[in-house]
Amino acid sequence: MKPRSYTSEGIVLARRNWGEADRILVIYSKNQGRISLIAKGVRRPKSRKRGHIEVFNRVAFQGAIGRGIDIMTEAEVINDFKEIRKNLKKVSLAYYFCEVIGKITHDGEPNIEVYNLLVENLGNLKTAKRLKILRLGFILKLLTLLGFWPKGEPLSDPDRQLEEVIERQLSSVRVGKMMLE
Repeated sequence: MKPRSYTSEGIVLARRNWGEADRILVIYSKNQGRISLIAKGVRRPKSRKRGHIEVFNRVAFQGAIGRGIDIMTEAEVINDFKEIRKNLKKVSLAYYFCEVIGKITHDGEPNIEVYNLLVENLGNLKTAKRLKILRLGFILKLLTLLGFWPKGEPLSDPDRQLEEVIERQLSSVRVGKMMLE
């Protein structure tokens, strides 16, 4: 018999409002890969989960298997990356990292190396000075990890290669490129 609930940790990639007081979260988790969860009642002023589930927070969470979408029952912040949130350029790059992971991965395909890459780059972003180099290095490592680029080979245009892989243009890349040039 399959368990009805699970616990994991993950990075919140995206969120959107649902109904009157709920929010749907897209999380890249350590054990399940990219998953979508609904956080019931989180938009109410007295909700205790409210501050824990912001985009690019690293959270420990508990989920319950739902009929269509799983339900987040608990959430606790492991790292909120507050140092990043004080700098507009770093925030835009953090959103870029989350958007790339959200577009290039598929639901339910766990990859601990991709998770560790995301956590490592968000951690490096706290003290990084050369954001363009960090962004291009992230793309190269991600494409190599997922098998879209040979290991050890130089990549002349990481942005073009990434867009070919995901077969669409990223919305945050315009802001990220303009701010990081």
